[in-house]
Order: sequence, then C-alpha cells, then structure tokens
Amino acid sequence: MQPPSDHRPSAQLPGGAVFPHRHLTGISGLQPHEITFLLDEAEQWIEANRARAKSDRRLEGVTQINAFFENSTRTLLSFEIAGKRLGADVVNMTVAASSVKKGETLIDTAVTLNAMRADVIVIRHMASGAVGLIADKVDCPVLNAGDGAHEHPTQALLDALTIRRRRGQVQGQRVVICGDILHSRVARSNILALTALAAEVRVVAPTTLMPAAIEAMHVTPFTDFDAALEGADVVMMLRLQNERMSGAYIPSTREYHRRYGLTPERLARAKPDALVMHPGPMNRGIEITSSVADLPGRSAITEQVEMGVAVRMACLDVLTRRSRRVAGWA
Repeated sequence: MQPPSDHRPSAQLPGGAVFPHRHLTGISGLQPHEITFLLDEAEQWIEANRARAKSDRRLEGVTQINAFFENSTRTLLSFEIAGKRLGADVVNMTVAASSVKKGETLIDTAVTLNAMRADVIVIRHMASGAVGLIADKVDCPVLNAGDGAHEHPTQALLDALTIRRRRGQVQGQRVVICGDILHSRVARSNILALTALAAEVRVVAPTTLMPAAIEAMHVTPFTDFDAALEGADVVMMLRLQNERMSGAYIPSTREYHRRYGLTPERLARAKPDALVMHPGPMNRGIEITSSVADLPGRSAITEQVEMGVAVRMACLDVLTRRSRRVAGWA
C-alpha cells in the first residue's frame, strides 16, 4: 500500500532529502514530489539530447552494468545510450553469456555482480521481485528495468513526462489504459505513478486479463472499451504478447482486435485532441491500427522513446549522486 501522499514541492527540500532512496526498484513507495523531482530532472536532458553535442561527463569513472536476464532491445539500448551520454563506462551483460544459464542462483549472481564493484546496476528480469532481491545484496544503487509482472518504473516515468509535456500537466487528465492489465508491469507502474500525480485512470481489459480487486489501486475498471474512451485525454495501449494469444485468455486475436483494438472510429470517442501512447513494441493490427499509431499530432509513441533516454539519464545521475559526493547529497 502506498504511504500517505506528500505533495510538498521539491524546491522546499534540501539536497538529497528530495530523493532519499538508494535504489529505484519501483514507483511503489515514491512520494508524488519524488516522482515530480525525477520528471523535472529529466527535462534538462531533453534539449541536451536534441543538441549536436550530446555528451556530459558527470558520470566519468562510473561503471554501469546493464544486467538483462530477459530480452529487450529498446530498453537496453535506451539505458546504454543514457549512460554513455553521461560519460559512464557501460557494460552490457547478456542472458546468453550469463552464468544463470548454467544454473547459478539469483543470490550468487548478485554476489558476483557486487564483487565486480559496479557503481550502478540496471537489471531486467523475468521474475517479479528479482530486482528487489538483488538490490538487497549489492552495495551500489540498482535500477529496475522491468521485473516480471511487478514494475517497470522508468517506463512509467517516461510516460508521465510525455503526458506532462504534451498535455501541460498530469493532474486531472483522464488516462485510459487498455490491454493485458493482468500481466503488465507497465500498467502497474503507470497506475501507481499517474494516480500519485492525481490523474484519473481507467483500465480496460477482457475479464480474463483484468486483475482481481483492481479498484484498490484507485482506478476504474471497464470491459467495454468504447465506454471507457468517453472524454479520454490520453489513450495508452498495451502490447498483447503473442505467447498469450492462444489458450484461456482470449478467444482469438481477431476477436480481441474487434473489441479492444484502437481504430480511428474508436479513437473518435475520446477527446478530439486525445493523445495516443504505446510502450512498444506494437502488434499493429491487433491492439492498434497503423493509421492510429502513426496519426500526426496525436500519436506520441516515438516521443515516448525519446523521453525514455532523458528519464534514464536523470535516474542514473540522481542515484549516483551520493557515491559521487555531489554537494548536498554526500
């Protein structure tokens, strides 16, 4: 359960008190002002990344290990670019080369990573809670790049940043999240972040893909996508994993698209300027049609990718400030 909300402006808190956390394993446990602080920190990197000279050397001498136990091209690349633009020595640990494939336990992996004296470790893992377990065993900050169905905090932060920049604010926005809510760490982290920032969140899914007691997360559940879209400011579609398309969850992809696919006709039920978002990669023609995914002025999907680098630069910078003895943070 989230602690009571603290909406104090970040500027009222001195130095490291504005973000006292050692790790970023999830949005859960973050106060609204801490989320806003990370978004504000990310803002500075957006224009810097658009400039011709993109490098900053503040993480020079810092070793960043990206330990990805689950395949991910875009998230790994985003963290790698973020670290390199800050001057860090970035090392990518791939699943195929890892000792986990040879039977090593997660604890042993954590001990091994710790012995390598990394300054910050970015972890993606297929098991919920794995990142938190590793964070308890290492001496350096750990960033969660997605663990099972648990959390994907930097995805939620980049989504919130995209909404804030395109809609002016997150507070009061009616955000509809549609898709596999049950298994989605993206949905979970977004619900936590958006409700903390006082957005109205509606979640839409077939009953088979809707978590029980989802109302406890302060969202309104729908099974009728058309009804949920009424008055929406933001429509966030989730990827329907191919491996889950057969069997008990949905009758067929054709039926799923008919009821839950975002088409131009369905999008017309939202506000005329409603934003279209998707964390990617997209299954075009299943959860979203190409004409909507590429809709000029409405689709923010490529902007989400851009915000991802800025958010990850901000998180890497903030989490290493104590070890770098930045003034006010040491």
